[in-house]
Amino acid sequence: MKTRRCTCSLFGGIVLMISLILSFSIVPPACADEKMDSRHLVDKAKMTLEAFTAAPEMEGFRTLIKHAKGVFIVPQVLKGAFLVGGSYGTGVLLSHDAKAGHWAGPAFYTIGEVSWGLQAGGQASEVILLAMTDRGITALLGDSAKLGADVGIAAGPVGAGAAASTANLSGDILAFARSEGLYGGIALDGALVKVRNGLNEAYYGKKKISPTDILVRKTVANPHSNALLEALAGAAEKK
Repeated sequence: MKTRRCTCSLFGGIVLMISLILSFSIVPPACADEKMDSRHLVDKAKMTLEAFTAAPEMEGFRTLIKHAKGVFIVPQVLKGAFLVGGSYGTGVLLSHDAKAGHWAGPAFYTIGEVSWGLQAGGQASEVILLAMTDRGITALLGDSAKLGADVGIAAGPVGAGAAASTANLSGDILAFARSEGLYGGIALDGALVKVRNGLNEAYYGKKKISPTDILVRKTVANPHSNALLEALAGAAEKK
């Protein structure tokens, strides 16, 4: 009887732990000052973009960003695991207006995923997604999108010969990452990208604004984002 009670207790504890991991991998924690957090995130996104653009092994990335319809920059993705693995990060999406010839944004999103298996440890990464097709940027403009299901995603090319291989890529979205100083393509099938309404409202000082308002209609703007937009324009124009 005692053994059965202990087993039930252990099972209940595991279920509770899994529920907590699942919730935190998708739902962002409460923020005391979202306006300040949003500004810091934009500043960090600029640094991440500049690091990716400057890395010698990211020749393929530099080639592809010239043709990207949108860029999603996540300065930090935290990954932890104990029985159930989960990753979570907050980033900014910017879109390219081909007719006007400039970039718009940012809009704020989270990205998270849950993986099952026997695993342990933790890891932090920087991630950049390039939306290469209309389908790719349209999927990201929605309230949420499941990568690999709602829209195609593939690991971006890195290293020698990466620039030459970009012509044969067919993914709607291409994913790149840097972890512990090393760059590489990354598989993100199953990850959920979701709008952070609170950060969008705090950054632009307006209630009930959508990514479409920010990136397509351009009904709001924040001069603070100029440095990031200029860095992105420079990266896309670099030869």
